[in-house]
Amino acid sequence: MRLIYALILTVIAALPARAEVDIQEVTSPGGITAWLVEEHSIPFVALEIRFRGGASLDAPGKRGAINLMTGLLEEGAGEMDARAFSRATEVLATNLSFDVSDDALSVSARFLTENRAPSIDLLRAALQEPRFDEDAIERVRGQVISNIQSNQKDPNKIAQQTFDRIAFGDHPYGSSLNGTLESVAGLTRDDLLAAHRAVLARDRIIVGAVGDITPEELGQMLDKLLGGLPAEGAPMPPRAEVDIPSGTTVVDFATPQSVALFGQPGLAQDDPDWFTATVLNHVLGGGGFESRLMTEVREKRGLTYGVYSYLAPRDLAETYLGSVSSSNDRIAEAIEVIRAEWAKAAAEGITQEELDAAKTYITGAYPLRFDGNTPIANILVGMQMLGLPTDYIATRNDRVEAVTLEDVKRVAAELLEPENLHFVVVGQPEGLEAADTAQE
Repeated sequence: MRLIYALILTVIAALPARAEVDIQEVTSPGGITAWLVEEHSIPFVALEIRFRGGASLDAPGKRGAINLMTGLLEEGAGEMDARAFSRATEVLATNLSFDVSDDALSVSARFLTENRAPSIDLLRAALQEPRFDEDAIERVRGQVISNIQSNQKDPNKIAQQTFDRIAFGDHPYGSSLNGTLESVAGLTRDDLLAAHRAVLARDRIIVGAVGDITPEELGQMLDKLLGGLPAEGAPMPPRAEVDIPSGTTVVDFATPQSVALFGQPGLAQDDPDWFTATVLNHVLGGGGFESRLMTEVREKRGLTYGVYSYLAPRDLAETYLGSVSSSNDRIAEAIEVIRAEWAKAAAEGITQEELDAAKTYITGAYPLRFDGNTPIANILVGMQMLGLPTDYIATRNDRVEAVTLEDVKRVAAELLEPENLHFVVVGQPEGLEAADTAQE
């Protein structure tokens, strides 16, 4: 069975990249909606499920409960303890995984057509009948606590968590979904059961399926898999008020190299200017060695091994972020150059040559994402999360090509805020005046 599964994965990896995807919208007899791409050339199905809300649905004072609960979904279900559940997935050559972000709890399943029924039975048990055995709770709790402790020593994690506190305050986005050492230590089995009811509900399900399955088979499968979940989960949290002050925050951390995370308010992925902003960011900091930031900060001055920027839209807030690392005695200069490039782009936009190169890369890279059932299933779910139409894949590159130089200049002037760009620096930077200094 392992050999069969390995051969299927090899075939999938060898399939040509494709961006022509025939998406069918399927509604189960019980009313559950999914997007399906039928692909019967190999006996294999990839299934992706998202539950909106994710770790942002943690109850007050219970931060980390949904993360811990998610880690326990494969630690025993129904009559199977953790060991029996693991053995069952191995015998079936089925891959099940569970993950959570602040916006969604994600479920991924990959299984052979011949093992579809028992694989779905296994996944249904994990979603609807998790055991939450005490020994499993303590084992996974220990893993989460170890992760929290590790993050407290990681400059990049410290920078991210500090920036989130500044930007989002008391909103769930402002704290780590892992929770704190204290909150995780205090979580009980009842808290995990409440977390399960809060997020795993039918009113927030998004499904993408790709592979050897018909619409009728998918509909029946979804009702069996998800129909027994509660109709409604916990109320969604409100949108976050993004409040990013100008200046610099320094977190004192004993290291010869400082890490800086910088950012400002961004824009939503359904904003009419999204593709223009994508092109702009590619030129400014998202285009690898071809970007302006990389050229000015690394190539010309040798201040870093790498610097980049990226648009970071979430369901409830949007930011525009970037990161750079440099030695303590040179990080201040790196920050100065980044601010200058931000201001230059805001004032002048980009050149025609930069625009053409960015379009070529962005449109050329897109089809490479469609390299197998699992990536396509992920794309289907992501499109639904954003409210995109089923023809988006076919029209996406046309939207990129439609971006003009005038569009980029206008959006650069509206979006980029060099005077409000905030830097969180973790390290012991020299010659850097901080608007706020924190001790870690």
